[in-house]
Amino acid sequence: MLDAAVRVFGERGYRAASMDEIAELAGVSKPLVYLYLNSKEELFTACIRREAAALIGAVRAGVRTGVPADQQLWDGLTAFFTHTAERPDGWAVLHSQARSGGEPFVAEVALMRDEIVAFVTSLIAEAARAAHGDPELAEREVAGLAQALVGAAEALAGWANTDPTVSAREAATTMMNFAWSGLGNLMDGQRWSDR
Repeated sequence: MLDAAVRVFGERGYRAASMDEIAELAGVSKPLVYLYLNSKEELFTACIRREAAALIGAVRAGVRTGVPADQQLWDGLTAFFTHTAERPDGWAVLHSQARSGGEPFVAEVALMRDEIVAFVTSLIAEAARAAHGDPELAEREVAGLAQALVGAAEALAGWANTDPTVSAREAATTMMNFAWSGLGNLMDGQRWSDR
């Protein structure tokens, strides 16, 4: 039932999707859908939660420990873009449909994003500690870098999923070229200055 709902919501959006269409695609009756989930809102929320958990799980599982920081970033980005490419309806639910559906859906996606940002923040902080022993990177700066990296990856996944010629590997490579030069310099103690 959730697979059918994700497909319909991903393709049509929350408002345009109908419970009849979801039930038909799932091969169940509409009353059965309402028996398990009381409303369209609850069904959409369940879809968001499932897709968010799957995405977070894929990224966490993709990052190997004990490898250099650039390899961890590559692993995480590859896992992220592979997951979003393999589950385009799920990504559409999270990235565009939930955000345009209003509250409480925006809040659900914000929880997922916060968890991913926290994970990326910890990876950046760990990499800085490994590179410098006692990094000068302020906690706020590390959190800002994580926010920027996650936001850029989300935007790039949105683009990659609308162009079937872009592979997950190509999207990850593009993101590495964008992000690692800056992060790599930061890990080496180099910062940009407007002076």
